[in-house]
Amino acid sequence: MERAEALPAVRSRAPQKRRLGLKKQRYVFVYTCLLLPLLFFVSIRILPILYSFNVGFREWDMLSEEKPFVGLDNYATLFQDEVFLQAMKNTLVYVLAGVPGQVAAGLAVALLLQRIGRLRGLFRTIYFIPYVTSVVAVSWVFRWMLMKNGVVNGILLSLGLGPQLFLGSPSQAIYLVIAAMIWQGVGFQMLIFLTGLEGIPRLYYDAAAIDGAGAWKRFVHITLPLLNPVIVFSFVIGSIDYLQSFTQVLNMTSGGPLNSTVSLVLYIYNLAFKHFNMGQAAAATVVLFALILLLSLLQLKVLSKKIEY
Repeated sequence: MERAEALPAVRSRAPQKRRLGLKKQRYVFVYTCLLLPLLFFVSIRILPILYSFNVGFREWDMLSEEKPFVGLDNYATLFQDEVFLQAMKNTLVYVLAGVPGQVAAGLAVALLLQRIGRLRGLFRTIYFIPYVTSVVAVSWVFRWMLMKNGVVNGILLSLGLGPQLFLGSPSQAIYLVIAAMIWQGVGFQMLIFLTGLEGIPRLYYDAAAIDGAGAWKRFVHITLPLLNPVIVFSFVIGSIDYLQSFTQVLNMTSGGPLNSTVSLVLYIYNLAFKHFNMGQAAAATVVLFALILLLSLLQLKVLSKKIEY
């Protein structure tokens, strides 16, 4: 009898060991699947960033084996370069003028699309197509339209107005590049805001309407507060994108006229691959990295605060 009673206890422990083994196998499988893309990300992203810190502290001649350590000399030279300072200024203009305009346009389009019942999918597609279109193609189309004898000047002449320099004007070119970037990015912002708007319960608007709140009050006191996480995300993503402005600038103006549109990324590209000054280019990359990090943290700090509307 004692042996008979002991056998079930032994049998009951055996499945527990097997279940524990299966649990460990699941953990090993999950962590392996997470580790492989993590190693790829570290090798492609993190290590080059750390390596650029090293290059920025050296006089980096690609044809020489000796790369002497020069400390902060590359950074000092950068901040004495007028083109670099102009690129910093232009990059801030891209962010300060482009991001709010793109976010506001995306929110406006999302609000309008939310009100229509028919053909909503068609309009979503139409507004989203520019975002997935080649940036180079869009840039060249805008450049063609804004040429001295382009479409826009043709329209102005037909209205009896004088032609404009547009991309040839130091005071107009940067804002036209920003306009092209906003036009192409509105579809992405629209999609993000539509997702956020569809997550707001309709009950809130109905209750506010019963209390006599108009459309503007409902927008200010319901829509904006509940869209705050989406707005923070849009501003941070948009700022990172505009801080790295390159393709539109290169194809529309090549940084001109008179460096009035040169961005920080275009300045780094010219420094590295035209002048082959890798040390200063790496130092400028570190400055750009610090600028993106600081601006992103500042936006997360300011915009994520709960504001009383």
